[in-house]
Amino acid sequence: MGEPSDQQLISDALRGTADSAEAFDLLVLRYQDRLVHSLEHSLGSREDALDAAQQAFLLAWQQLSKFRGDSGFYSWLYRIARNAAISSVRRRRPAGSLDQLTEAGLAEPVDQGTAGTTGAALELDEEVQRLRQALRQVPQDFREVLVLKDIDEMSYEQISELLGIPLGTVRSRLFRARQDLLDRMQRLERDQ
Repeated sequence: MGEPSDQQLISDALRGTADSAEAFDLLVLRYQDRLVHSLEHSLGSREDALDAAQQAFLLAWQQLSKFRGDSGFYSWLYRIARNAAISSVRRRRPAGSLDQLTEAGLAEPVDQGTAGTTGAALELDEEVQRLRQALRQVPQDFREVLVLKDIDEMSYEQISELLGIPLGTVRSRLFRARQDLLDRMQRLERDQ
């Protein structure tokens, strides 16, 4: 017998039996890595992504009876996580994360383990760092669509459903996000 569907796990979780928590745990296991990965790229910080995902799963458990099934469970969960992340950013403490310090212009610590690394590998690492820095600077609404399309490889339709925005808005935001990212990358390249 195959794995139970999301709907079956949700029904089992809503029964209120001893197995309810176990059914919800299976949903968490099914989607936690995907959710954290998407949030990490969107928020620019693994710590923030983990916090938002944890809060999203807690809220999803508390509000599971409100899930109507109009969209997929992951879409519903992602919207909860997105709202949790937005709330978290709004009340963020002034003593920020390493990513915030980097965005403020302070240098990241250098990994001393790269001393023997080849020049090509170092150049690639620097390019990846520039890309991450540029991506963090893309406005959130645009960055989110870019991450979902180009990193998570979702379709336009999936993104539209997930974010609750029209298909045309997805396309427009993606175009603007890619252009913004390219402009920022070129500026960072010039400033080097």
